[in-house]
Amino acid sequence: MGSIEEIKERLDIVQVVSETVKLRKSGKNYVGFCPFHPNTRTPAFAVFPESGTWRCFGACNEGGDIFKFVMKREGWEFREALDYLAEKAGVELKPRSPQQEEEESRLQRLREAMESALVFYRNTLLQGPEGKAALDYLLARGFSPEILERFELGFAPPSWDAARDFLLERGFSEEELLLAGLVGAREQGGVYDRFRNRIMIPIRDARGRIAGFGARAMSDEDHPKYLNSPQTPLFDKGRLLYGMDKARKAIRKADQAVVVEGYMDVIGLHQAGFENAVSPMGTALTMHQLRLIKRYTRRMILALDADVAGSQATLRGLTLAREAMDRSADPIFDARGLVRYEGRLDADLRVVSLPPGKDPDEVALADPASWEELVAGAQPIIPYVLDVLCQGKDLDDAKVKAQIARQVLPLLDDVADAVEREAYRQEIARRLKVDERALLGWRPPARRAARRSRAAPGAETLSQPLPGGESPLERFCLGVLLWEPELIYRIDRQFQALEMERLGPDDFSGADHQVIFHAVQQALAQDEEEPGRYWRRHLVQALREHAEGMLAELNQLGQMAPLSIDQPKVFDEIVARFLQLRKVSLESRLGNLQFLLQAAQEAGTPPQEVKRDVLEYQRQVSALATQKARVEQALARRQGHVEMKSRMGW
Repeated sequence: MGSIEEIKERLDIVQVVSETVKLRKSGKNYVGFCPFHPNTRTPAFAVFPESGTWRCFGACNEGGDIFKFVMKREGWEFREALDYLAEKAGVELKPRSPQQEEEESRLQRLREAMESALVFYRNTLLQGPEGKAALDYLLARGFSPEILERFELGFAPPSWDAARDFLLERGFSEEELLLAGLVGAREQGGVYDRFRNRIMIPIRDARGRIAGFGARAMSDEDHPKYLNSPQTPLFDKGRLLYGMDKARKAIRKADQAVVVEGYMDVIGLHQAGFENAVSPMGTALTMHQLRLIKRYTRRMILALDADVAGSQATLRGLTLAREAMDRSADPIFDARGLVRYEGRLDADLRVVSLPPGKDPDEVALADPASWEELVAGAQPIIPYVLDVLCQGKDLDDAKVKAQIARQVLPLLDDVADAVEREAYRQEIARRLKVDERALLGWRPPARRAARRSRAAPGAETLSQPLPGGESPLERFCLGVLLWEPELIYRIDRQFQALEMERLGPDDFSGADHQVIFHAVQQALAQDEEEPGRYWRRHLVQALREHAEGMLAELNQLGQMAPLSIDQPKVFDEIVARFLQLRKVSLESRLGNLQFLLQAAQEAGTPPQEVKRDVLEYQRQVSALATQKARVEQALARRQGHVEMKSRMGW
């Protein structure tokens, strides 16, 4: 038994969920209010002890196993949930290699150096004479002593060696200080303080571990105005969001994240009570940062400086973001990149237009209601860009119309949803006062759409549990995809021909199999290395061993009867196995939904309060039953093919 299976066997999912959710027993299962979205009318969250799964049938429409629940609750990756649950279950994971232990020890040492530096900077701001001007500046901006304490702001004195000497006295070496990005190297030997005469802002990762510093200059002669830590083993600016450690719970509660330009914007918004704000620290938003936000919400609001985001220089090209340098404090508004990210992430990205000359913290601190109104009025990316391009232009001029169309229409190529894409096309035609048919020539050729569909497996859908834990059927299907990742495309075409959704993580049970399936999708979405090497390199050790076990089982089957997917009968039989996989998934969802429907009807809640929920559950049951019937019809047409059941014990 592997460590993942042992954890699931030792831990009771009801007990783990009950730590944060009040559950009520209903027959063999349990119901309660979902902890991931507001709901006070009728319980829409169910836990199924026999299968070790949970499901929300309300706004979330999410579910999974004990790993997925902890990942969702804490905003963790699988590796973090695995470590937590292994310790809780008393399961010893495979020990790390000496090299891994040495690396972790080195990183911990760098964190300790930065925490010590933070103590020095904090003391200088609050107690040292050099920090008085910086403290007066922060208080004059309207920041309270409490918010300065919460965000741990400090000050680096105008000295070339004060921080260095402080840290050397505490036993850190010059090499460690260089690796942490706290000092720079002199050409003639020795090191000097990297940060001087600057307000120091500690940057922590989502788990609260210090990773680096942002530093604001106090003198106009010091350039750049904002200076970040250099790239270090801990600090990767493109993978961090300032304030995420303090914002993640508020983001989940509000089901919305607000992305602002800089540090002071985040601090001011938190002080004003809007704690769902984070910042990419003055650079272009990256896919890594958006994925980090998506752990907590799909709704993202970009609140960028009006003068910057609205300038033609920033929007010029609409294809590639400008290179982001440490000396630049301007956010990069890459419209086309954001539209692509939105489709790949299945997210909702919107843009706020700020009053000219005003920063988010200024608006929120002066008038919280005004800030709420601005956020509520945020626009989708394409309408926002269209507004910017049309502003101050003569829209009766045919050449102006053509110029605007040439800039905004390419964005439509990357809108994932066909209905949304056509709605935007209609809006562009209306704004430019042209016939929509004149814009249809911009529709992307079929071959380009096909290329995008190959990248689409990066889209992250949510899991749907299967009953009874792992099954040979599921291991076989996942093993086939690990063996031949590009088979996903052929399976998807078969499913789409039957008017069914593509294969997704929700067809597999448990977070372990879903993470493995997603790794296969990611392997196909990149072209830098062979897919098999990619997924092996990106899976944590426990999952990699799990995946290799599935491949070994598939190889044993191949020794009995070689699997040649180019043979029509073999391929048809493999498709049949994936159809059976979908059928099991649908049956599980139907069973869970019918249980919740019955629990809602028997709860004794006043009928008027549950009627709407019951009708919605009944609608979902009907829709799932239709899908199941379609799968069963497709399976019936394949009954004459070579049977694999006897070989696999199904």
